[in-house]
Order: sequence, then structure tokens, then C-alpha cells
Amino acid sequence: MTYPDQPFPGLSSEKEALFAAAATDYACYRPGLPAEAVRLLTDTLHGRPDPTLLDLGTGTGQVPLALLDAVPGLAHIEAVDVSRPMLDQARAALTPLLGRCTLTLVHTMADVYAPLTPLPNEEVRAPNLVTFCRSYHWMSGPDVLAMADRVAAPDATVAIMGDGSLWTHQADWTRALRELIQRYLGPRRRAGAHGTYTEPRRPYEADLAASAWSDVTQHRIPVARTWTPKDVLGYLRTTSFAGAELFGERHTAFEADARALLDAYAGGHPLVESTVFTLLLARRPAGAS
Repeated sequence: MTYPDQPFPGLSSEKEALFAAAATDYACYRPGLPAEAVRLLTDTLHGRPDPTLLDLGTGTGQVPLALLDAVPGLAHIEAVDVSRPMLDQARAALTPLLGRCTLTLVHTMADVYAPLTPLPNEEVRAPNLVTFCRSYHWMSGPDVLAMADRVAAPDATVAIMGDGSLWTHQADWTRALRELIQRYLGPRRRAGAHGTYTEPRRPYEADLAASAWSDVTQHRIPVARTWTPKDVLGYLRTTSFAGAELFGERHTAFEADARALLDAYAGGHPLVESTVFTLLLARRPAGAS
């Protein structure tokens, strides 16, 4: 069962372009999943024979990469993203590690994703785990949760997870960095070349409570990260609020100013980010059909 090379109908060209130019930097500089989050995801698949993962907004495949190592029996990965370059990075990272696990990459928005009808005598792979890692806020929440209810196995788990960004982190060095970005791009937080960021209309927990996935457990995992100035610049190029395309011809000047600022705050030591990685594990209530 294979998807066509062309993207699904309805794919937004604006969303498709949002992270395309940063795919290589994304693979290098985006933080992965904390070990405790990987353990909690792995536990949802315990005892499931030949489990299937559906990762929505997979980016460069961070969730599948973590679970391939932690779940030796993982049988199939369905990875969905709007960006073809991101999917190319995911393929390059995942293919050497697959072993007996199969991989399908789907170039579309999660909002319009639908599994293909299996061919005669072909196994139906209903996902046992549906994941959104730092991606749910880009989607129509009620629509993707309804889709997950249609396609997922009866005992499946939905996992929505993330941890903010260096824009939202409160430390002296991140505040100074944010102010520098605002001097170049204006006071409002950007969300790509053509928009500004707006807070979610309601908490993710409210979306889940109104969906089929209303049995929710929240896990808050403290995380301490260290950054070098070079890594911060690489990370910024992957974001919707400070990607290179937002600065145009001024990007080289911005990076020079940002490097000087970060070097001054670092003083030859790592820059520290202390944050919380939040993981929402949601299931259908017991007895739900």
C-alpha cells in the first residue's frame, strides 16, 4: 500500500512552505523527546503485538526515531507532514533503523489525512498510538481528533506533547534574544512569512474533553537543556518566529548580532534552558464503542 508521490488534494501551499527551507537545520538543532516521555509512550504499546504508530506533523521523524529504539516490536510507522523536505529528512534518518518495521510517509496536512483502503488480502494497520509532538497547535484540533477516532484501534492512545520554545522561555538570555528579534521583525511574534502567532482558542485538554479521547492523563516532565550560541542560531532558523526567510537580506546581520549577544551571555559556558515537557495521554473512556 503506497501513497501517490503528489501531495493530497487540499494541501495548503502556505503551510507546506512554512518549514521547508529549514528541514536540514530542523534535523540538526531541534531538541528530541525526554527519556521519560519516551518511556510513557512505550508503555502505551506494552503487550500490543506488532503495534502501529501514526505520527501527525512528524517533521524530521523525532517520535518514530525515539520509538524505533524503544519498541523493538514496532511493526509499522505512518508519518504525516505538510513539508516534503521534512519527510525526506525523516526518510533518511529512519530507513537505516527500520529492520522489520515498515514505513509510510504521507505528504499532507493532518486535517485532511485519511488512510488508504487496503488492497485485497492486505492487512489493515489501525494505529495503536497517535502522536502529535510540537505540532498540534498548527492543526484543526477537533478535526484531527475526530479523524484519529475513525482510524485508530479500539484500545489506542492519543499523545499530544510539547514544551514551548525559546521565545516563551523566561531567562535573561532568552528575553534579550527575543527583544533582538523584535527589533528586526516588530513587536508581535511572527508565525511564518505571512502571519503572526495567536494563542490556541482553548487548552488542548478542552479539545480532548470534547472529543472521543476524553480519558486524559497529564504528565509534566522537567527538562534542563544546555545550548551553545551556535546551536541557538541553528534552532532559530527552524522556527516560525525567527526563520531566515523572515529577515530577508538582513538575516546575516541578525545572526551576527544574535551571536554577539549569545556569546556575551554565555561567557564561554553553556546557555541553560529549564522548561517543562508536557505530555497528554488520552484514551477513549472505558465502555465507549
